[in-house]
Amino acid sequence: MVQSPDRIEAALALSRFGLGARQGDLEAISSDPRGALKEEIANRTVPSPAGEELQPTAELLNDLYAFQEAQKDIRERKAAEGISAPQAPSSGEQLAKADAMKAEALSSSSSMAGEKAGSAAGTGAPATPMKGANEPKPVVPFPQRVFLAEAKARFSGTIHAPRIGFGERLAIFWANHFAISAAKGPNVRVIAGAFEREAIRPHVFGRFADMLLAVETHPAMLFYLDNQQSFGPNSPAGQNRKRGLNENLAREILELHTLGVNGGYTQDDVTSLARIITGWTVVGRQGRLGTPGSFVFFANAHEPGDQRLLGNIYAEAGFEQGKAALLQLARHPATAAHLAQKLARHFVSDDPPPALVDRLAKTFMASGGDLAAVSTALVEAKESWSPQLAKVRSPLEFSIAILRATGAKPEPQPVLGGLYVMGQPYWQPSGPNGFSDLVDAWASPEGLKMRMDIANVAATKGADYFDPPDFIETRLGPLLSQETRSAVGRAESRAQGLAIAFMSPEFQRR
Repeated sequence: MVQSPDRIEAALALSRFGLGARQGDLEAISSDPRGALKEEIANRTVPSPAGEELQPTAELLNDLYAFQEAQKDIRERKAAEGISAPQAPSSGEQLAKADAMKAEALSSSSSMAGEKAGSAAGTGAPATPMKGANEPKPVVPFPQRVFLAEAKARFSGTIHAPRIGFGERLAIFWANHFAISAAKGPNVRVIAGAFEREAIRPHVFGRFADMLLAVETHPAMLFYLDNQQSFGPNSPAGQNRKRGLNENLAREILELHTLGVNGGYTQDDVTSLARIITGWTVVGRQGRLGTPGSFVFFANAHEPGDQRLLGNIYAEAGFEQGKAALLQLARHPATAAHLAQKLARHFVSDDPPPALVDRLAKTFMASGGDLAAVSTALVEAKESWSPQLAKVRSPLEFSIAILRATGAKPEPQPVLGGLYVMGQPYWQPSGPNGFSDLVDAWASPEGLKMRMDIANVAATKGADYFDPPDFIETRLGPLLSQETRSAVGRAESRAQGLAIAFMSPEFQRR
């Protein structure tokens, strides 16, 4: 079957730059695929996750503190054999919130206790309450409840909203570039989604410097890389507490977030940047420095004096000293080269054409780090449109493509479980370098076996709704080989045909 160049580019736009095709998407953009991508850039098309649980970071952390206090109160009352400790809430609103959090903590505690009791009895299942017992309904603990709500807002919301989804793909890319891990603890878990909503999404088509500053001052990043534990050795707080520098955040800013591992910095630069950003912390639950859970510059923990970084002197200026350093890093040529390489590698190939990388880096520098301009340069480059499908979809991209192709909007738990078994637990990379972007990381025999299991489950659920040959033709038609078409057409059942479609090279690659 001969395909027109525009139709091929439409399929590439949806697969390579977007989230995967849905019914009708190919036809909708086939007259001008590149124009459709540029329209998403011009319109700043980055959907906003929505849901009742999706609150600002400070509010989420305040609710977490209340939940943790409620759990502590329950433990203490149990230890005292039912004797309650006195409560002294500061307002009626706080009292209502504390009561709600205590009820949730008690319910989740009872649920977990029931599970343990069932296992201890040898059943391996939660204990069954006696008939008529007025047991509290099991409730998911607060941090996990928010995490699930954030995931649902994406898997059943934002990924289905745009026609192509270039902005959504970039939000995923930048969240992985500035990786945090929800496995760090409840403080990070409860605000992992807020971090992406507040520090990443607003800047996907904005200035890199603005994204960088938003990221490095966000409580999620400060908690994840322990900057709240960093004290200037000569600062009042450092001398009083006998605490010193923590270089985690400074090192990752230089190595991962800006210059890159070969960006020309030294260990002295790491130490200097660590001194510059001392005092960048999060207001504690007592609220002594401001609104609990919000970013604050704590002057008493800041290392005094001028600092040298990459040959530049940054005069003592409190928070502004660190801000100036970040802005300088954001416009450094090494940062431009590092980001250009990562973008080209993510969207085009593991070993991207040097001309493409050079073009993106020059656009970054010439535009002052305008990510809309860089994204446009990527879309306009001829190297970006090779019909060879050189990249393998990550487990997250694979899962999103299935959800888009089928229109499924499930509860988040099955999707999160699938990502876990495929080796990409959601917002939980093993380190601050994020998940790998290389083909070899996702094309292993074990990884493909897990994908096959996911594909079979999705195919079984979709068998009553889709005709496999029509399904794959309308999603990937211009990219399909005759071998794939024949394999899908020869399937013994609809479920088998859909599973073959999901596991085809054209669906697995982009």
